[in-house]
Amino acid sequence: MSLEEIRSLIVRHARADVTTPINGVLLSNMERSAHAPSMSGSVMALIAQGEKRIAFGKRIYSYREGQYLIASIDLPVTGQFLDASPARPALGFGLILEPAAIADLLLQAAPGTVPPISGGAPSGMGVGDASPALLDAIVRLLRLLDAPRDIPMLAPLIKREIFWRLIDGEQGAALRQLGLADSHVSRISRVVSWIREHYAEPLRVEDLARLAGMSQSAFYRNFQAITAMSPIQFQKQIRLQQARLLLAEKPKDVASVGFRVGYESASQFSREYRRQFLRPPSEDAALLRNAQPSVSALA
Repeated sequence: MSLEEIRSLIVRHARADVTTPINGVLLSNMERSAHAPSMSGSVMALIAQGEKRIAFGKRIYSYREGQYLIASIDLPVTGQFLDASPARPALGFGLILEPAAIADLLLQAAPGTVPPISGGAPSGMGVGDASPALLDAIVRLLRLLDAPRDIPMLAPLIKREIFWRLIDGEQGAALRQLGLADSHVSRISRVVSWIREHYAEPLRVEDLARLAGMSQSAFYRNFQAITAMSPIQFQKQIRLQQARLLLAEKPKDVASVGFRVGYESASQFSREYRRQFLRPPSEDAALLRNAQPSVSALA
């Protein structure tokens, strides 16, 4: 029953830009199965109807109605709802994760309530089955869209409940890592943020390892475990996605865009762009101008 009510609430309140009046809550109602490359953000994404496939690095995750995906770190991903149609649209709920709120919950948890974090770095993504308690909390959060004056008072409380259900769920290890400032996930997240801000600059692994507070070998191992790619591959994904955004605005400026995002060779830029997005930059740019923008590949 909870999943059915979630579907009804999504159909009633989903907007084209997937945002809602509740801060951090995203709703999607998709009638076609388009590929959507974007940055994932740190987010929990639930499928209320349909099935979705997410790819990052060489990893592919599929999740269907009643399941959720956790992205504990901001990753360059490509998402696609499968078999979405006007007759049966794909419906999704997303909630942006809040490390500070998660950290506060971990501090308040009674001793022994939360399992300790294991030594290894978890993947930056994982899929779990939504429990009845989690679905019930999501329903109550979405019902606030029908009572907007209650949102400022009640939404923060219900979001905390959802975070707790996730901490206590199948993907709780990733949430616990996100909430601890000195965890592997938090350290790699600092590096990811730096690469996103400085993607056009040359990078050196030794500098990134120093930023993460790790040896070079430990940094490289943990970065690959969490992001499914090397730092150089990660930077290339960021460059190509940024180039795609720029080309949507200036479709005739292919060579200049390549240089702006850090490529020194126009031919290398065009070659890698085509490999990533399956079309040459100029052709893809023309299509992008008429496409609906995507806020997140997960929502």
